[in-house]
Amino acid sequence: MLTVGLTGGIGAGKSEVSRLLVQCGAVLIDADRIAREVVAPGTAGLAAVVDAFGKDVLAPDGSLDRPRLGSVVFADPEKLAVLNSIVHPLVGARSRELEAAAAGDAVVVHDVPLLAENSLAPLYDVVIVVDASTETQLDRLVRLRGMTEEDARARMAAQATREKRREIANVVIDNDVPLEELERRVKDVWADLVRRAQSASESSGTHQSAQE
Repeated sequence: MLTVGLTGGIGAGKSEVSRLLVQCGAVLIDADRIAREVVAPGTAGLAAVVDAFGKDVLAPDGSLDRPRLGSVVFADPEKLAVLNSIVHPLVGARSRELEAAAAGDAVVVHDVPLLAENSLAPLYDVVIVVDASTETQLDRLVRLRGMTEEDARARMAAQATREKRREIANVVIDNDVPLEELERRVKDVWADLVRRAQSASESSGTHQSAQE
């Protein structure tokens, strides 16, 4: 098995790259999606969040009111740390379960938006960073997501710098290109990942045989 950490700045196109990798055959573990699942109604995660922040963070239907919780925690680093201490271990445990269920020769891609910010690179065999220019990011956020330029710049500034992300990368996918070119680049990266996975699987098998 080869474990891959996939990250990129907001608007860089990480979601598109993860979709293309799945098309190629990757097993995708999406940290954002799992983060929503572990605080779904009826979960221990949601109960812990309510214990920490009160019932005001619940929507009328009993689900987590994300905008309300966000307004509470992002203005207060201590409260954000409390939320992270609840959610991050749950996400990590679920991610490990999903990884363990994958085939021995699988390429398992962990889609982790804050991989650089949380210094998670050592957890993966390979780190892929999807990169795009600041101008491209801004254009996508304003034109495709409907953000104001001010909001887009603030969101970008809250993340790691492009330089910090590129420093931890084993592979950089430059995404200042049309979709057709991105598809070609991702296929090239996939071929490399498959070779790495096969090499890892073979070395693991050799090591196991030597122990038996």
